This record gives sequence, C-alpha cells and structure tokens, in this order.
Amino acid sequence: MTNPTLTTLMARGSAFLGCDAAILCGAMSWVSERHLVSAISNAGAFGVIACGAMTPALLDAEIAATRALTDKPFGVNLITMHPQLFDLIEVCANHDVSHIVLAGGLPPKGSIEAIKQKGAKLLCFAPALSLAKKLVKSGVDALIVEGMEAGGHIGPVATSVLAQEILPEMAQQVPVFVAGGIGRGEAIAAYLEMGAAGVQLGTRFACATESIAHPNFKKAFFRASARDAIASVQIDPRLPVIPVRALKNAGTEAFTAKQREVAALLDSGALDMGAAQLQIEHYWAGALRRAVIDGDVEGGSLMAGQSVGMVTREEPVADIIAALMTEAAGALAKRAA
Repeated sequence: MTNPTLTTLMARGSAFLGCDAAILCGAMSWVSERHLVSAISNAGAFGVIACGAMTPALLDAEIAATRALTDKPFGVNLITMHPQLFDLIEVCANHDVSHIVLAGGLPPKGSIEAIKQKGAKLLCFAPALSLAKKLVKSGVDALIVEGMEAGGHIGPVATSVLAQEILPEMAQQVPVFVAGGIGRGEAIAAYLEMGAAGVQLGTRFACATESIAHPNFKKAFFRASARDAIASVQIDPRLPVIPVRALKNAGTEAFTAKQREVAALLDSGALDMGAAQLQIEHYWAGALRRAVIDGDVEGGSLMAGQSVGMVTREEPVADIIAALMTEAAGALAKRAA
C-alpha cells in the first residue's frame, strides 16, 4: 500500500540513500552481513554492513560478497576507534561504497576528508544537538539521531526527546534519520512528519528469514519483552564504557566482571586508556559472536533494542519492509481523513 504523502515525506531520504524506502538497517555485528544487507537493499530499503572489529581483508571480502548478491546501493558502518580505520576507509573507496556510517564518537582528524575524497556520502550519529551542529559544520552529509531505546551501544537520552530537540534545528540543513525503539510504521510516520528524512531499525530485522543469526538467538528475541532489553552498568568511571542494551542473561554478569578485570589492569599500569577501550570492544565482539553465530544465548551477548517485544516470528525482509510501509501509510491516511 503506497501513499502519496508517505512517498513525499520519504523523498529526501530515499534520494539521499538511492533506494525506494528511506529505511536504514542498523549495523549489527555478525548479523548485518552479506545475506541480510543484500536482502534489505534488494527489498527497496538500505542495508549497512557492520564492519565492527573486522580486518581490512575481511571487510574487503564482505563488500565483494554483498555486491555479488545485490546491484542496489548499500553502506558500510565503521567504528571511529578501530586501529585500522584509515585502511578500512581505503577498502570502501576501492569498492566505490556509496555511503559510510561512522559510529563511536567524533570522527578522528582526517577521516571525514578521507571518506569524502572518493565521493562517498558520510552519515554520523548525533546523540546531542551540540554534537549534531559540530558534525554538520565539519562536513558530515547526514545525521542519525539514536535514542537509548536502541540495541547495542546507546546514549542516555530517549529517541522522542532527541528527535524533538534535533529535528527542528537540523532537518533543514541535512537529512536526519531517527533510530532507537522503532518497531512499527506508525512511529516511522510520526518521525517523518516531525521532519526526519527516514529512519533506522536494527532489532526488527535481526530475526528476519535472511538473517544468519542462530535459531537460539532468534528464539530468545521471540520470547523477550521490551523490559528484558536492559542497559549494561558502568563499573568504573575511568573506563570509557558506553552502555550496551542487550537481553539480560549470564553474559550481562560476565561483562561486569570483565570491566573489573580491565579496571585492575588500568590500576596496575599494564594497560593505557586506549588499550582498555579496545579490550572492552573486543569483549563485545566475542560475546556477540557466541550468541549470534554459536547460539550460546546464556554466555553470549544478546544485543537488542526495546522494540524486541514487537519481534515475534521469523519473516522475510521484504515482508517486514512492506508491513512497515503499510502501517506508516495507514497512519498518514487516518490523519488526513
């Protein structure tokens, strides 16, 4: 079901991404790989490869494999603290990747120029209005405003608050995509009406038929309700630990222990702050892999947003996108009537 109002509201985001539906798939480590990414792009939305802790060689292979499965545009999500960030940017440039999403804080010196040199469009996360302004001034092409309801690494402010704060100020300047806790089309319609160019969803796609996530991982999502997706606790204020939202399990407790271990290494001088942060990142990459790939839903990390309660069964990506668009169109039609 298409709706002219929905098409108009999404036009800017769709044009920016080069796809029919201005819906980005959030980059989920181990989940957002060639199969899910190509399926999302083929269905008319916009897939994003989660580079995470990949080496340049692994990313190179992943982009090539995704290209073999789709001729539609897709993006790559890179993490600012990756020690080989500039090599990864080069890999993306060699493949003519059209869009790069930079996550994990302010882009390091020279990275924005390196990305845009080859004509790629750059999207960055803006967890506050002041940062949104700074990013746009430094040449970022679009913003993703992600609230604390999201899965994985999160900030402290709710999506609805960030959207109200940032959209009126920034939506005229650059396309702004809203993310965090979105599970249905009615919410998409509301954010588009507020001035968003589009939205980003992760949790809703994690259990798609095309997702390679282990059946145990998917079952854990189907059983969970919104309140089961909790934010991790920061043990030591010195540790640059960005809270992570995941389903509560033994892995949640293990992360608390890991932080204590890293804090002790900091105390003894065995680690500096950069190495400490990297240890934490590598911990997450390993814990996620255990859950997503190996199906260890007790010891692994089940990163999920609070929209997890709306994920109740396995369904093809195309059906998820069609349902979201139908719900959004329906909401807009009701308001018009």
